[in-house]
Amino acid sequence: MATVIAITSGKGGTGKTSLTGGVGSCLAALGRKVLCIDMDIGMRNLDISLGMTDLAVMDFSDVLAGRCGLERSAAAHPDIPGLWLLTAPLSLPGPLPLDGMKRLVQQARSRFDYILMDAPAGLGDGFRLCAACADRAIVISTTDASALRDAQRTVAALMKSIPRIHLVVNRVQPRLLRRLHTTIDDAMDTAGLPLLGVVPEDSQVMLSANLGRPLILSSRRCASVAYLNIARRLMGEKVPLMKIR
Repeated sequence: MATVIAITSGKGGTGKTSLTGGVGSCLAALGRKVLCIDMDIGMRNLDISLGMTDLAVMDFSDVLAGRCGLERSAAAHPDIPGLWLLTAPLSLPGPLPLDGMKRLVQQARSRFDYILMDAPAGLGDGFRLCAACADRAIVISTTDASALRDAQRTVAALMKSIPRIHLVVNRVQPRLLRRLHTTIDDAMDTAGLPLLGVVPEDSQVMLSANLGRPLILSSRRCASVAYLNIARRLMGEKVPLMKIR
């Protein structure tokens, strides 16, 4: 039975979609069956992060409407066995159907080990739908004050329905941390969450996305290592936090 994880952020630009694609790729590379679901209707980008733009033909609205089943809608990654993507529609005629999405996720639970739901930024309908379907959540934030404040609001909303919530601090720049006299501990205290991982600033993340190639296939350092460490922690392994210098 799959573990369903909502990956959220209080604001855009924190790297939530890159984290979803990176951790999902690593879980699959570690031998798990993984379904990544892009929940950002009209603003979907997870297919770009995974290098699957031409493969994600069907979307989750096709499943909800009964036009095709989950097996046909979910696209298999061509280079990473065990990884599938169910993309978001460009639009929906009405509000997101909670019951329908819960049924879709329940179908997926019996077929996959992990289901990663890439929630849209903010606290709108897509966020609430992910929160209602997930077993646990990852809140991703950078170290800047506005991102951490928005992360606090996100945590407060998630705590109403999800007992296990963790923080990932993304795009960490050691020099900037020293200049601001802040630490990762400060970020944890501000967000009020246990830390699942830290991800360094890495230009390879954007480069890999623009080339349409998952980061794990392009790099074995920096952000790629951080994603792998997070994936291993989700699997229950004890992995030391990455030292960012």
